[in-house]
Amino acid sequence: MAAVGSIVNNLACFWRQPCTRTYLPHLFICISFTGSFLKMMDLVPESYFSSSRNILNLYFVKISWGWTIVLLLPFIIYSNSFNKSHTFVLRRLTSLLVATLIWYTCTETFFYIEDITGSCYESDNMQVIHGDITTKTACKKAGFIWDGFDISGHSFILAYSSLVIVEEMVPMLHITDVYRKPPLDFLYIALNAIVVIWIWMFGCTSVYFHDLIDKILGTLCGILGWYMTYVVWYPFRFSPGLPPQQKQHA
Repeated sequence: MAAVGSIVNNLACFWRQPCTRTYLPHLFICISFTGSFLKMMDLVPESYFSSSRNILNLYFVKISWGWTIVLLLPFIIYSNSFNKSHTFVLRRLTSLLVATLIWYTCTETFFYIEDITGSCYESDNMQVIHGDITTKTACKKAGFIWDGFDISGHSFILAYSSLVIVEEMVPMLHITDVYRKPPLDFLYIALNAIVVIWIWMFGCTSVYFHDLIDKILGTLCGILGWYMTYVVWYPFRFSPGLPPQQKQHA
């Protein structure tokens, strides 16, 4: 368990650095632009991660919000309960409801935009159009190709999920070893591992998939969802509130 404690302390030390959390949104924008440039110039060769069938995409990214909720739910309960009432913990858990609503609204909006701006084609040459098919789902089901304005859902969810997780991990920067328990330590390590995977796969998306505008819009939606909640709304009283800060822990 000493090794686990050491890992937790090192991770907490990393996130205590002012630049790590402050510049994380900027990192996602930078990766989007850099990755898109590399893709446009064809400077990155194909690899295992250039296929959407890679294991991280299939078993993590495709269900990324599920991973985020499954890990954050118990973590928020544990990390927000020190010197706090059950009411406070329940209030903090509503942040997951808000985040889920943002995730659902954005992804459904992306699907809708792609449907209303797209057309169904018989092949990659985009010459034979099927005007009677008006949705991507129906087009794909018929074995054809749908071409529409495809805002990157991967860029959105990976950026948004990472920012939410990093915000919710803040209590671990101030909880001393005396108050930490193994379940909390393991959840913290798992959340950090998920953030690493999300950032890596965000980079892969930027390098291998989508056009620049698709990725930038998806990324900005993720950043905006985080900013309007944790920066603008949550500091106010009538909100889910922010995770406990340093002065709130013994």
